[in-house]
Amino acid sequence: MTLMFNYSPLIRKVIYTTNAIEAFHRQFRKVTKTKGSFTSDTALMKLLFLVQRDVTSKWKKPMHNWNRILSQLAILYDDRLRLDL
Repeated sequence: MTLMFNYSPLIRKVIYTTNAIEAFHRQFRKVTKTKGSFTSDTALMKLLFLVQRDVTSKWKKPMHNWNRILSQLAILYDDRLRLDL
C-alpha cells in the first residue's frame, strides 16, 4: 500500500479507478455465470457486446487531466508504455 504513495496524486486517482474496471468485469460475470453454456462463440460475443453497451452508456465523464497523467506514466514507464496516437 505504501508503494502507491510514491506516485503523484493524478496517477493515484487512475489507480483508484480500477474499481470501475472491476465493476465492469463483474457485470460480465453476472450475466455469464447464470448460463450453463452458449450455443456458439458468436452467441457469447453478442451477449458480452450488449452488456458492454449497457454499461458504457452510463459513462459520461472523461478522465480529468488525462494528458498530464499519460505524460507522467510515460516518464515512469517509458520502456513499457507504448502509445499509438
